Amino acid sequence: MIDHIRGVICHKEPNLVVIECGGVGYACRTSTQTAAAAGAVEHEAVLYTRLTVREDEVALYGFSTRSERSCFDQLTGVSGVGPKAALAILSDFTPDRFALAVAAGDYKTFTKTKGIGTKTAQRIVLELKDKVAKSAEAAGLPEIPVMNPDSGNVAEAMSALQVLGYSQGEAASALASLDASLPSSELIRLSLRQLGRNKLG
Repeated sequence: MIDHIRGVICHKEPNLVVIECGGVGYACRTSTQTAAAAGAVEHEAVLYTRLTVREDEVALYGFSTRSERSCFDQLTGVSGVGPKAALAILSDFTPDRFALAVAAGDYKTFTKTKGIGTKTAQRIVLELKDKVAKSAEAAGLPEIPVMNPDSGNVAEAMSALQVLGYSQGEAASALASLDASLPSSELIRLSLRQLGRNKLG
């Protein structure tokens, strides 16, 4: 099993990075985020890899972090999600955003990725919700906030934020760091401040 490749980038495309190592060019299929993070041609880079062997092809996939590779493994373990769909999702989601969306049950946010329909998005959340929470620390992902969005003030604040156009995942992320005993109006105010900072950043 090839864990990672370190070498000089000799070719790049939006979803492909070719790294030359020991005179061999390894073509690694990547998310657009990894391709961007890898650096420029002729610069040294490290990609964490996953080799897939199928009846009709052998393919090497590369990731800028072990966390992203873990997300890829989780996604391709979901029924109906292949490597191509997994890379499409990881092109739109960083590992922490992916984990938060799954933990919050926000399947709708995944339907924004090209080629991911509602049923597939629902399967991703259904099959990965527990796995993401349990494996976050081992995979190097941020700790998933534990909160009950169906209780009292938090539920009111969650609904209000969604009415204002934020996804369930964004609202859950903002509310997770706040004291659930605060009045709903205060939770909304503080969440909006946090979400505004995130947008500016």
